[in-house]
Amino acid sequence: MTGTWQEELRAKGYRVTPQRQLVLEAVTALEHGTPEEICTAVQRTAQGVNISTVYRTLELLEELGLVKHTHLGHGPSTYHLAVDAEHVHLVCRGCGAVSDVRPNVADGLVEALRSGHGFETDVQHLTVYGLCRDCRP
Repeated sequence: MTGTWQEELRAKGYRVTPQRQLVLEAVTALEHGTPEEICTAVQRTAQGVNISTVYRTLELLEELGLVKHTHLGHGPSTYHLAVDAEHVHLVCRGCGAVSDVRPNVADGLVEALRSGHGFETDVQHLTVYGLCRDCRP
């Protein structure tokens, strides 16, 4: 993305609406928010915004490369800013906390899969489950 998100929307023929701004602000604040969590955050400011508006807005923002979604389990997708997409998710099975770590922590796994199996790994979509420091026995 070269300009601001507002410039990006306008350049592609879309209007900058308060709903789009509120959704993007909620994604930013939540870091990893489901559409329902994003909707709840938006409704604190604009009660008239419904879940279908949030879904349509997230879809548009993802098309424009402003947000990305990931799956952190069996529940709904979570969304985060695309500029923050270069990370591996660590999900605690104990407390549910989600942490981000730099993708280079998986370098050994990536190289082993490449050299041993000819498999090129997309670590931006890698989610590792386990127990965080506070939940470990």
